[in-house]
Amino acid sequence: MANPAYVAVDWGTSSFRLWLIGADGSILGESRSDEGMTTAARTGFPAVLATHLAKVAAPDTTPVIVCGMAGAKQGWVEAGYIDVPTSLSAILTGAVAVPGQSRDVRILPGLAQRAKAMPDVMRGEETQLLGALGSGSKGSQAVCMPGTHSKWVHVTDGNVTGFSSFMTGELFDAISKHTILAHAVAGADQLPADTTAFEDAVRAAFERPAMATNLFFTARSGQLLHGLTATGAQARISGTLIGIEIAGGLSEAGKGVSISLVASGRLQGLYETAFKTLSLSYTTIDADTAVRRGLAAAANAIWPN
Repeated sequence: MANPAYVAVDWGTSSFRLWLIGADGSILGESRSDEGMTTAARTGFPAVLATHLAKVAAPDTTPVIVCGMAGAKQGWVEAGYIDVPTSLSAILTGAVAVPGQSRDVRILPGLAQRAKAMPDVMRGEETQLLGALGSGSKGSQAVCMPGTHSKWVHVTDGNVTGFSSFMTGELFDAISKHTILAHAVAGADQLPADTTAFEDAVRAAFERPAMATNLFFTARSGQLLHGLTATGAQARISGTLIGIEIAGGLSEAGKGVSISLVASGRLQGLYETAFKTLSLSYTTIDADTAVRRGLAAAANAIWPN
């Protein structure tokens, strides 16, 4: 078995993922939990990290590279932002050291778009982006990273030229639980997915994004007038949100831009279905693989063998 080289950590708002990486790049150990920034801010970041390092038996001298919300203002140590436009390689040299630790712990910075008309920030996704494309990527690409706050990033020849955040996941939760549509989707989680309703909603929202709030209401009126099921209503809300997001994400893209989808699990399936529905060509990159690659690039830049 390879000797441990470094520990890679993706520390989100509500999730924690850690990998012990060998000198040959292999995964020697893995530990996950729901101890994201929100929990760690109460219990202590050093204590959470120490627990997971013990689980994978990481040697005391093994350095740690971290991305995500641990570097936020309300996180462990503020890692700041690199302003766009910028090269992807700039992420590699912006890591901030965590003081007072017995081992070398570094946290990667996020990216900031400071235009007054479209201010935006990301933290964690920049590392996925680096891992998905590499610092030497060529051509023009639109990178979609779904999540609670989905990101669409525009990259040209390894340079991030701009990006947009979409509150897709958070809005789905809010609309489904805290509006009149909560009645429309009651019990839907226990039923099979309605792919047809989802595809129809994606198409309608992509073609007519200005009608978004009307399209949401059809989840209710469709039940009253056409017997739409709870599952169909849920699919319609999801499809409308994702259709709007894709329309917005591509509105700043050049004609014929290639699309990279960085996702895994259920979200990967939803977005792949949406892209196929809209006849958009894309390439999928596993989100876990992307973040590990990005953390590996940073670790190799900071601690070259």
